[in-house]
Amino acid sequence: MSDAGMSDAGISDADVLDLAATVNDPEIPVLSIRDLGILRDGHIEGDGTVRLTITPTYSGCPAMDAIRDDLERVFHDAGHERVQVDLVLAPAWTTDWMTAEGKAKLEEYGIAPPTGQSAARPQGPVRLGLTVKCPRCHSLHTRELSRFGSTSCKALYVCQDCREPFDYFKVI
Repeated sequence: MSDAGMSDAGISDADVLDLAATVNDPEIPVLSIRDLGILRDGHIEGDGTVRLTITPTYSGCPAMDAIRDDLERVFHDAGHERVQVDLVLAPAWTTDWMTAEGKAKLEEYGIAPPTGQSAARPQGPVRLGLTVKCPRCHSLHTRELSRFGSTSCKALYVCQDCREPFDYFKVI
């Protein structure tokens, strides 16, 4: 790595992270892996290998293989032959890692974003999530239909005003 923060291949660590952030989550295609908060690190090693670190939202998340393959493809297409994607489980992913932009994209897509902080980092009084706002009509008159929605990181809710079902991205 040179003094200017560029590798001998002419790519900076920031460039690595920006390119990795072009990969979207296969289950929620409006979110990049950066928006989702699962892209933990990315850099170029001395031998020119691109090394990326990702964390699943849930242990055993089936999307991680597709995300790894997409990361490898994006970097191979950009001319990087050696790509190493490391999957780390600790510290465990939390919805606190999602970006504000990612949460806004979820709501625009029709999935209620997580609210509050996860129990992994309690600070002061514990907040109880009593209502989930409908992403369509913004009503707070909603109820949970199933603790598990279309994926294990979401719950299925229904709005009692507009009667529309919707996914809620659970706070973890």
